[in-house]
Amino acid sequence: MKLSALYPGTFDPITLGHEDLVRRAARLFDKVVVAIARDTGGKVPMFTFDERVAMAEEALAEHENVEIRGYSGLTVEHARKHGHQVIVRGLRAVSDFEYEFQLANMNRALTEDVETVFLTPTDKYTYISSTLVREVATLGGDVSGFVSPKVNDALLREVGRS
Repeated sequence: MKLSALYPGTFDPITLGHEDLVRRAARLFDKVVVAIARDTGGKVPMFTFDERVAMAEEALAEHENVEIRGYSGLTVEHARKHGHQVIVRGLRAVSDFEYEFQLANMNRALTEDVETVFLTPTDKYTYISSTLVREVATLGGDVSGFVSPKVNDALLREVGRS
C-alpha cells in the first residue's frame, strides 16, 4: 500500500522550517502533498493565495514525490476526499502541542480514515515561524537565514525594500 500524506498550512510564507519537515516527510511517505490553504481562518495573509502556492512550488521543486496543491474547506475532509491516509503536522515547541493535539482529536472525530502524524523540526529551525519571519521582515530585519532566496526576495518586495 502506498502511503500518501497531506501537509497543510497557510505557508505565508514558506520557511526553511517548512522545507525541513517536507524533506523528512518525503522520506517517510510515498507521496506528500503540501496543501496551501485558501481559507486562512481569519488571518490576513501577507501574500496572496497564488503567491503562496508559487513560492512553495519554487522552494520544493527538487522533491520528486512532493506535490503542491491549493485547497479550501476542512483539511481532514480534503485529505479523505483525495485519498490521503495521513495529515502531517509540525511541532516546534511544547506550546504547539496542546492546539495540535486538539486539532488531531477533532479530525479523528470527523473521520477515522485519516491519521495525524507529528514531526519535529531540526533544532536549528525550532524557533522559526511564518509569523515571526513576516514580523522581522516588516521591521527591517534580515530573514535570509530563515527562508529560501526567492522567498526572501518576495518578502523584500512586499515590505518595500527591494
